[in-house]
Amino acid sequence: MARFLLLPIRARFSRCAGRRPDMSIFGALSTADSGLTAQSHAFTDISNNISNSQTVGYKATETDFSDYVLSSGAAQGTNGTVRATTANENDAQGTITSSTNALALAISGKGFFSVGEESGDSTTTTPAFKTTAYYTRNGNFTENKQGYLVNSSNEFLKGYSVNASNGVLNTTLAPINVANVVFRPTPTTIVTDAATLPTDSAMSGGSALSTATSQPQTTVYDSAGAPHTLDETWTQTGAPNTWTLTAEVDKSSATPGNTMTATVSFDPTTGYLASITPAGGTANTTSGTPASFSVPAVSTNNMGAFNISLGAIGSAAGTSVAGNGSPVSSTSDSVTTGVYQGISMTSDGNILANFDNNETQLVGKVPLATFANSNGLASQDGEAFVATSTSGAATVTLSGENGAGDLETSSVENSTTSLDTDLTKLIVAQQAYGANAKVVTAANEMLQTVLSMKQ
Repeated sequence: MARFLLLPIRARFSRCAGRRPDMSIFGALSTADSGLTAQSHAFTDISNNISNSQTVGYKATETDFSDYVLSSGAAQGTNGTVRATTANENDAQGTITSSTNALALAISGKGFFSVGEESGDSTTTTPAFKTTAYYTRNGNFTENKQGYLVNSSNEFLKGYSVNASNGVLNTTLAPINVANVVFRPTPTTIVTDAATLPTDSAMSGGSALSTATSQPQTTVYDSAGAPHTLDETWTQTGAPNTWTLTAEVDKSSATPGNTMTATVSFDPTTGYLASITPAGGTANTTSGTPASFSVPAVSTNNMGAFNISLGAIGSAAGTSVAGNGSPVSSTSDSVTTGVYQGISMTSDGNILANFDNNETQLVGKVPLATFANSNGLASQDGEAFVATSTSGAATVTLSGENGAGDLETSSVENSTTSLDTDLTKLIVAQQAYGANAKVVTAANEMLQTVLSMKQ
């Protein structure tokens, strides 16, 4: 009511009394009214903090009070009001505690998770997302029924997903989905040959097995899990007990790949490996050492370098010569099958798929978003924030880089609310509200005294 009575009565009082209105009873009433409003604002901030004392990733707020001067003079006092505003403390670090949730992440230091929110416009089982970019410190993520990673406020974690066709990380932020993860064969690093070649006499007599010098094709895999064919061919050099082994990747392809040749000699008495000399390399004749050579990588087919192992120099195990020889075989060390068991998080932001063969494969990566002024972010529902002109645009970077904080796995960041501090503030706000109410009561009594002068 004070605000409705203020203007007409103050104007009349000013004209009749010839005095400035600033120090009037009505000025005091207006000031006390603003005090009640300001303390109500503080009470709201405090109650919000207290109610979210157990909310993961919640950032407590402060209430700032400022004096708003209506008018002043050198010879007179100042009449004004008080204004209360909410001050964000989004850069405050909450206590990090361990969690039984293996997918939970906590940020130690600067940064926010990039998240998305559903728009509700989807007409299929695949959710549709709002175009607005949201950010949060609530890293209590779980996998929902659609395979998306969502936190306790149902915000969808954004990151860089791995392209299933080539195993390469995408460069565009998008909600991460881990449904329908398929095992990619691991890159080939070693091909092991088990060959028994025919002796020189068997070859010259024509009784050697034709299959002894031509190995069946072996499937090898590149870093993206794509298959390639490996052809290996043994050829007598003409020198006693000496052969050349030629390895060719994608021999029949329009763009042949890796190729390498090695010269292999055998002990004429035992038939065991005596030496191996890769093309352009140095002969290895040391007994007991691996008899292997490297097939180099080439850019034409994405196949990386790998080794071909024939066994050990001077050992009965591995490749040898004996009699008419026997069919040869080779095996790759690539793991080609695996059943998906679930995902796990790492402290560098990697999202790994776990398989029943004890292999893990990257399916996504979690970056962090930093801001020039994180306290300028605008709060949204569910512990989320949006960027403003005050906060500046988000800078997306990996954890631990460019000023971004570190990630802690199986952990959550607690609310920054301090219950003892806020309960103390609550008492102060209550007392200040009561004091302002007393001013209103006193001003009303003074006005009643003035009005009674006419009786």
